[in-house]
Order: sequence, then C-alpha cells, then structure tokens
Amino acid sequence: MSQPIDGPFALPAAASQSMPVIAGTKPLRIVFIAMSGLRACDPELTALGLTLPGFVERNRSIASLPSLGLLTLAGMTPAQHQRRYLEMPDLSGIDQLPRDVDLVAISSFSAQIKEAYQVAEHYRTLRIPVVIGGLHVTALPQEAIAHGAAAVVGEGETVWHDVLRDAERGHLRPLYDARGAEFNLAAAPMPAYELLDLERYNRITVQTSRGCPWRCSFCASSILLTRKYKQKPAAQVLAEIDHIRSLWPRPFIEFADDNSFCHRAYWKALLPEIAKRQIKWFAESDLAIHEDDELLRLMREAGCAEVLIGLESPTTEGLDGVETKCNWKLSQAPQYRDAIRRIQARGIRVNACFVLGLDGQTTQIFDQVLDFVAEALPFDVQVTVPTPFPGTPLFAQLQREGRLLADRAWERCTLFDVGFRPTHMSPQELAAGLRQMVVALYSEEATARRHQHFKALRQQTQSMAA
Repeated sequence: MSQPIDGPFALPAAASQSMPVIAGTKPLRIVFIAMSGLRACDPELTALGLTLPGFVERNRSIASLPSLGLLTLAGMTPAQHQRRYLEMPDLSGIDQLPRDVDLVAISSFSAQIKEAYQVAEHYRTLRIPVVIGGLHVTALPQEAIAHGAAAVVGEGETVWHDVLRDAERGHLRPLYDARGAEFNLAAAPMPAYELLDLERYNRITVQTSRGCPWRCSFCASSILLTRKYKQKPAAQVLAEIDHIRSLWPRPFIEFADDNSFCHRAYWKALLPEIAKRQIKWFAESDLAIHEDDELLRLMREAGCAEVLIGLESPTTEGLDGVETKCNWKLSQAPQYRDAIRRIQARGIRVNACFVLGLDGQTTQIFDQVLDFVAEALPFDVQVTVPTPFPGTPLFAQLQREGRLLADRAWERCTLFDVGFRPTHMSPQELAAGLRQMVVALYSEEATARRHQHFKALRQQTQSMAA
C-alpha cells in the first residue's frame, strides 16, 4: 500500500524507526483526550445550522478533525506505555471517562476549555494526574494549574519526555514551559494515527509547517507556539501520508498548516511525490498562489481539492492593520476576484473566508460581502466574527480599550459568537448581520449557484486546453 520513499525524499534511518522501549522506566497507562467539537452559543445561529446544508457541511468538517497535537505526543511516547485516544463528544458524559489510567493528557481550544477543566477536576478527585496543553493553556497556564492540572506552555514535543519521566516518578510539576525552545520539525515523530477510529472522521490531518509570516491580529494558531515559520522535511510528510494510506487506502487529508505554500520550491518538489499517492487533500493558503501557474497545476495534479483563503474583507475597511507586520492583504484586495477565478479555473475550489465586524467596518459590510460573493462565486464561503482568543494581539487590544463584553467568557470563542463591541456597529447588529448572512450564503440556491459556476469554469478551462 505504501509508496517507497527513496532518493532526495529518503528518511534518515532513525526517523523511520518506531519508538524504542526505554529500559528501567515504569509503564504508564495513558489516555489522550481531545475536547473536540464546534458549536455556537447563539441559539438562533445553532438552529440555522440544522437546516442549511452548506453551513452544516463545513462545521462538520471542522468539528470532526482529530487532535494532531495529541496524536503527535502519542507518537513520541515510548513503546512500553499503553496509549488510548478519546474524543470527548463521543462519550455521554464525564462518568464515562476511563479510570484505569495513570496519566491523562488533554488538548483543548478556548471554547471547550471549561469542559476540559471539569475533566481535570474529575480526575483530580480520583488522584490521577492530568496535563493540559494547547493554545489556550499556552496563553493562560495559571488557569489550568488552578484546576489541578499540569500546564504545558508552547510546543509540547519539547517537554513531553519530561512529563512522562515525572509521571513515572508519581509527581508532575505544575508547569512545563517550552517557550524559547523551538522544536525542530525534523525531529517530529510519526503521529499515532493507528489509535484513531477512522470511521468517525471524514478527513485526517498532516502538518507540513508551523507559523505564518503574516501574523494577523486575530489569529490564534501556531504563531502562539512558535516565533518563526518552519517546515517539516518532505520525506517525513510523505511517510505520514503513507502511514495514513496503510490504514485508510483512499484518505482525504487536511494539511494542518496556517499557511501551506510559503516555500514554493519545497512544494514544487513535494507535490509530484504526493501525486503518486493518489489522495485528495485540502490546505490553507494566502492569496499569492494565484500568481504561480506551475504551482497551481502541480497542486491540482497532486489531488488538491480545495484551498481555504482568508480574504477577511472585500473592501479596504477592516483590512488596514489586520496584520501585525505589514498590510499585505490590503495591497492584494484589488486582485481578489481575478485571483479566485484563476485558482478555480485550475480545478481547485476556493473557500473564501471573511471576518465580519473588523474595526472600520459598518453594517454595510454584510451587503458588501454578499455582493462580492455573488460576483466572484467562490465554491465555498466562511463567515466569522473577530474572536478575542487569549494571547492574541486582538485580545490585548480589546481588553486595553475596554471593549470585551464579559470576562473569561471562553465558551463564546467559537468564531460565531460576538464577545466584544465593534467600532461602527453594536454587538447586536453584528450578531444579527451574521445570522442574515448565514441564511443568504448557505441556502440551497446560493450554494448550488456557486458549485455550478465552479463546474462550468472547470469544464471551460478543460475545453480550451484540449
């Protein structure tokens, strides 16, 4: 089933071996718990999601992704330890959590963090040690510690063996701080995909890079874990794909990168190798890929089905200052429509993402996005609101300006719930506008029109090429 890796993509011998048994260490029974699932607090928006196919489809895809962070730590775990992987939504409640364990490792986003703390406190009553990591804990480690868990700050790979060693001794430290110790992705282990029940997933994640050069103010992603953009060696990416294919012959893969195609030479060498694997895949990218016809061709030949691109706003209002380092997206705005057409003409769907309620935007933004989508006709559309995730520049700004609506309302960090006061509309106007846009964008008629346009554009391009 696996495609042999040789030549420039050959793995070093050490990287291709399974995790060794470390002599003299106490075997642990470890359960890795992902606090997965995505749901809005707004009951009206939730109700809309039950009836709009396009809205449901994208949310289901997001919610069903396994925790690559936990699978990576499981892959680093020496072979004498027992490992289990659980998704919290698969359980009927805390009482269903396993008790025959020696260590619990939890990963959680902000929206689910309070439930993660409940799990930690449950295990604390059973005197079973818990460690929690992720972006939220990296921003607010003392929160996790206050709930009886050890907190991992930063890239978990750099401290995971310390956690295991302390767990074997029966005493976890309150804090494992990985900040300042950049993890080399060349040392990344094979994620333990074999722990997954593949029947519950519609896609599996593979990471090729961490970080993003643009560092948008609202982005709560791996930029909180690393200060630089770094790439995983191509041979390791191919080995991970082959491992997934050995478990799932024709998988759909989501490249779990903040911005996949920053290093063009890397991808132009990697894509022909991916094409040999005959898989379909999805990635996140910035708009610049539309400028490179060779890259787009290689992407399509390698099975790229869709790219998600953060356009953020169809007008200049809101784009000024979105990135903390430059105004790149503002400079690209005049090319948005042509760029979408160029990418989709290659047979690659575009998921165009907009953020409603950015500073400077008025209530006109709702019609402006609808007009843009009606003209540009991206295959998919994603609309969210600025979300004050802790640790982001946006959170610091809103807190400094007194614009947060509630203190520590982490459950509202869903991307769809308004937790702040916009500059040029009320929170209520923003929430109502989002609901109206969901209805307009994800109706069967609107969704079908975008999809039919994509099919016609692809057929036209193929006819011209013939």
